[in-house]
This record gives sequence, structure tokens and C-alpha cells, in this order.
Amino acid sequence: MKLLISTAIVWSVLSGTVLALTYEGEEAAALRCANMIAHTAVTLARAEMIGADEKTVMLGVTVLILERHVSGTRGQKKTAMTILRDRRTIDQTLEDYRKHAAHCLVQFPIN
Repeated sequence: MKLLISTAIVWSVLSGTVLALTYEGEEAAALRCANMIAHTAVTLARAEMIGADEKTVMLGVTVLILERHVSGTRGQKKTAMTILRDRRTIDQTLEDYRKHAAHCLVQFPIN
């Protein structure tokens, strides 16, 4: 089963113009996977359940998923990740990680 979500992102450009950017289908699923992995890495590291090296690897996976599977600028991707992070509790994110992390790496290869 593929994680497919549609995420509408509204962001501001330095000029003050508000533009809507919508991620759908595979890109939205890749964003959700990247967010889930990043948020889990930071949370586990803060709880001292993983070390700095493991956190760095997980965050590197996040960057590669975003670079290879999501269009848009770095700023657009960062905004989308922030919106996704704010929509889920940490408990929901950790449960998503338990259920979907392995599938995310298959669906969005980084090699």
C-alpha cells in the first residue's frame, strides 16, 4: 500500500506574494515519509534513545528523499515539512514510523 496524501501548502515569498503549492500523490507521500523519519530522529535523539550518528544518518535519509522525490525549492520543501510536522502529534509520528518506515525506503529509494 502506498502512502498517498494530498497536502496544500501556502507560503510567502520574500516579496510578500502568497503562492499556493500543492503536493499530491507520490510527492506528498515522499514528504510524509521524510517528515516522519526526521521527526522520529530528532525525538529519539532528544530522549537519548539513539546517538548523534544514528540521528545524522536518519536526517541524511530525509534529505535524500526530498532531493530525489519531491519537486520545488528547498524553502518550499521546508515549509511543507513544517506544516506536516505540526499536523501530527509525536505519538502519531512514532506510530507511523513503526508501521511505515521500511515501506518508505522501498517506495522512495535513496541509492
